[in-house]
Amino acid sequence: MTASSSSSAAPAANFQRVFPPFSLSRLLRTVFAPSGGERVCVLIDLEDPREMEGLRFLKNSELTIQRKAHEVFVCGLRDGVLAELGLQGGAMFAYELTGGSNLDLSADAYDVDGRRLSLVEDVLKQHDLVLCVSTYSATAPLTAFAKEFGFRGATLHGLNDIILGSGLSVDYNEVSVQAEKLRLGLTRSEAVEVDYEVLGERVTLRLILNGQEAQKSHGLCRGGPDVANLPAGEVYFVPEGAEGQFPMRYKDGTLGMMEVRGGRIVRARLLQGMQSVVDEHNAKLEGDPVTGEIGELGFGTQELPVSGRDIQDEKILGTLHVATGRSDHLGGHLTPSLFANRKNATHDDILFSPTKTPEIRVPQARMYRDGKVEVVLEDYRPSAYLRGCLGK
Repeated sequence: MTASSSSSAAPAANFQRVFPPFSLSRLLRTVFAPSGGERVCVLIDLEDPREMEGLRFLKNSELTIQRKAHEVFVCGLRDGVLAELGLQGGAMFAYELTGGSNLDLSADAYDVDGRRLSLVEDVLKQHDLVLCVSTYSATAPLTAFAKEFGFRGATLHGLNDIILGSGLSVDYNEVSVQAEKLRLGLTRSEAVEVDYEVLGERVTLRLILNGQEAQKSHGLCRGGPDVANLPAGEVYFVPEGAEGQFPMRYKDGTLGMMEVRGGRIVRARLLQGMQSVVDEHNAKLEGDPVTGEIGELGFGTQELPVSGRDIQDEKILGTLHVATGRSDHLGGHLTPSLFANRKNATHDDILFSPTKTPEIRVPQARMYRDGKVEVVLEDYRPSAYLRGCLGK
């Protein structure tokens, strides 16, 4: 599919939805339903976390995510939200940039006075609600910490103004209801097959689910220790196997075809772009094979504008994503200890959408369940079956 034809199939085409103004108070109240007296903090990542001292990082105009964390969350808490919700604290801390999605966090953290602290002892164990606004996703490591130390949290990596004005301005009670409708429509699938067309090739990836319960990311974190990934709005599985092929667009625009056997990408071949990019990927797969393990299949559930950030764009109804690598935060078995190099223990979402992958067409995705085959997506649009699940 060409860029122009894929654009016409965009789930966000002719987008008309109007969102209410962003409200930090409404977001925290809806997501956490906080009780009086809970202590809250804000985490950011910095290449040099010592730049937290005196908030020196604010002078760097390139740190748009971290500046937004201070402007919206820290100042918002201080300027009335703490009192309104009966919360305490509101301090900001920085840890060292991990360099990859969901890699383990550094042991140290720094506060506004420039003091080096223990991230676990001085920060995570001392707070009930942890808000992480970062460059790279920290959902996996923070979820593990939450279950160990008892806090609740939210990860909001890649924050920008579009996300603030849409994906974080929605009513997460409604998001939860819609996600549950789609979850029920997809749960206990035996398998899902996804067809791809790219540069004249047509291939299929079969993801083996074996009747497992689908899970949902719906933005509500009101029970026990857990971490919500915001913006939320997806139904997902941790596949038990996968076979076939699928195309992937690398960061530089290079296109490769992934060969999948036994639940893992075993080799990539060049379709278009730089051979060196594919060679580097193949070297990583050979040296640390679990980096190619398919750890997630997800479907977006929300009507949202394209933000340019995968964290929101993968939540758009009509898109799908697969992910490789670490899966323990989703209920999978792949933990950092199983990688040959812990620096490879990322969880990397591979988003397929008309804006992220305009060269790649997804003519159809099908679900196999109870002896029936149901089409769920066609050309980045929800099928009649999915629309029926939503009552549309």
